[in-house]
Amino acid sequence: MKSKTTSQKAIYADPAQPISVRVADLITQMTLSEKVSQMLHGAPAIERLGIPAYNWWNECLHGVGRAGIATVFPQAIGMAATWNVDLLHRVAVAISDEARAKHHAALGEDGSSAQYYGLTFWTPNINIFRDPRWGRGQETYGEDPYLTSRMGVTFIKGLQGDDPKYLKLAATAKHYAVHSGPESERHYFDARVDERDLRETYLPAFEAAVREAKVAAVMGAYNRTNGEPCCASPTLLQKILREEWGFGGPDGVEGHVVSDCWAIHDIHAHHRVVKTAPEAAALAVKNGCDLNCGHTYGALLVAVEQGLIDEATIDAALTRLFTLRFKLGMFDPPEMVPYAQIPIEVNDSAAHRALALETARESIVLLKNDGVLPLNKAALKTIAVIGPNADDDLVLLGNYFGMPSRSVTPLQGIRDKARAGVEVLYVPGCGIRDYDKSGFAAAVAAAKQADVVIAVMGLSQLVEGEEGQEEGIKTGEHSTGDRTDLNLPGVQEALLQAVAATGKPLVVVLLNGSAVAVNWAEEHAAAIVEAWYPGEEGGTALADVLFGDYNPAGRLPVTFYKSVDDLPPFRDYAMAGRTYRYFAGEVLYPFGYGLSYTTFAYSDLTLSADKIKAGESLEVSVKVKNTGDRSGDEVVQLYVRDAAPSHGEASVPIRQLQGFTRVHLEPGAQQTVTFTLTPRQMSLFTDDGQWVVEPGVFEVSVGGGQPGTSAPVVLGSFRVVS
Repeated sequence: MKSKTTSQKAIYADPAQPISVRVADLITQMTLSEKVSQMLHGAPAIERLGIPAYNWWNECLHGVGRAGIATVFPQAIGMAATWNVDLLHRVAVAISDEARAKHHAALGEDGSSAQYYGLTFWTPNINIFRDPRWGRGQETYGEDPYLTSRMGVTFIKGLQGDDPKYLKLAATAKHYAVHSGPESERHYFDARVDERDLRETYLPAFEAAVREAKVAAVMGAYNRTNGEPCCASPTLLQKILREEWGFGGPDGVEGHVVSDCWAIHDIHAHHRVVKTAPEAAALAVKNGCDLNCGHTYGALLVAVEQGLIDEATIDAALTRLFTLRFKLGMFDPPEMVPYAQIPIEVNDSAAHRALALETARESIVLLKNDGVLPLNKAALKTIAVIGPNADDDLVLLGNYFGMPSRSVTPLQGIRDKARAGVEVLYVPGCGIRDYDKSGFAAAVAAAKQADVVIAVMGLSQLVEGEEGQEEGIKTGEHSTGDRTDLNLPGVQEALLQAVAATGKPLVVVLLNGSAVAVNWAEEHAAAIVEAWYPGEEGGTALADVLFGDYNPAGRLPVTFYKSVDDLPPFRDYAMAGRTYRYFAGEVLYPFGYGLSYTTFAYSDLTLSADKIKAGESLEVSVKVKNTGDRSGDEVVQLYVRDAAPSHGEASVPIRQLQGFTRVHLEPGAQQTVTFTLTPRQMSLFTDDGQWVVEPGVFEVSVGGGQPGTSAPVVLGSFRVVS
């Protein structure tokens, strides 16, 4: 804490004092106007108290964002496709290292911290990707509550560190809650959802973030949920978050709530649940939203004058905010804070670039392969690379990104990997979403000369993203936010058909952040590879997979449907008919799906008991063996199904993921994998608001994917008795 006027003997300036004592002392010395100023995301300095200016807004979705050069990892949906909790933790640690180093390098002489250089990060996005049309689904960990919870918890822990006194960074679980489009309506939309879907689908990841990861902050969503604005919801913020889950710890100060940006303005201007800005600000703070990204909390001074809120309630919010700033070490000498010693050289380091490459490799999902992959370098003389995403370094980055010092596009990765003497021809052929076919002739001509065609297609921020998004978009272009269908946009499929007509083997590579209905390609292409928005080393990772230097093992964190016609209306938040848990129709590629260049077999499924009492846990173990001739990873997945629920089968998921692990096996090697099923993982949420394990039969499946798909699985069952 720097000040020319503050005595170093002041209680709040003494690092030897408990944080609670320091915070209380500091707040008692602030005027009401000063208190209110500190509840805005751009908090000004209070020089007389030695409080430097601080901007709370920072991003690190898949690397430190918007703060210059940084390591850019695959987009969040791609990281989820790794199904690798340990890897994601390492990524989060690397990101937090870069974030800490950037923060200390950018601090002003007065200790001030500008936007995107602070220590409070509005990450991760743990909303459930319930509908593939949502443009921001790319920021999530997919459609499943369990997978999202495991990924979210490990990412938060990696960001916040493990020091007993200081936080490394403050992570923020967003957007709380029941938020997944439509983007164009988010400022006034009311997401209606019943209690069971709320508890079983939309809230579990947030509960895990609070209870397990001890997340420092929660961001309220723009929309209303069941009529209540999320950033002023007594149900979400008070009843569930703080009272049920214990957010903030026993004394309530170890966690704060922040609004999404300008969401408090929405409360009166668009949701219209109150009429004025002072009313909106008072309503939000009284219901537990401590920090305003925006300016509406400036009206709290008027709100106090009008008797809408008292100063004690403002003090409570301010206590939570300053408790965090002290826990981040902002008011202590740097030598006392272990994370303040991280050198700036970690940023964009060779080790972090290698980690970005490892993550990109593990994220790639092989969707189809008739044997053309891996490519035989020795037999190739000419490769044709076509498609709008083949040589666009911006599309590698998704959204909420930093700037890599160097990017490797798919085209560059293929050129780097091809042996000397192999000619690589490149023709874009078309744009992402336009209808210009003037490039088709050149693409077909290149294909005719080639031994194999690699078509790099998909989406970009032009067709999926956040409302008003500008990043990832070139000057003069405009994003459409959500999608209206699941097809390849523009004339991309027509380009594939024209090239395939040459008779040359066609490998389709997808760069995208959500499911694409590539029905024609599934029927006609030789291979299909899902690479997501793979980050700075995406091209290298893709080439490693295409040429067999890496055996792909990514798995889909979302369902790939055949058509948008198979889905309920976008604005309907009921889970019936959505995601693998409730969709009973035929899909293009199921959740959890992914192929390999080797094969795996499962055997010896063992349950610790065939009958347990409600409230007891159960161990499930299985042997998995690499039966092919290549080493590779296998993602072992455990699914559970309540075979006879009391409310009828329509009331519970078809099946639910309740365990997974990624293992590496050499040819012929075998490993025993064990999971523990807890009572909560067998329970359902009843109409009277309780989690209950019902007596009856439960079916268990363990294997390389869901039962009933092409994945190898073994099946078993057990009975729960009362």
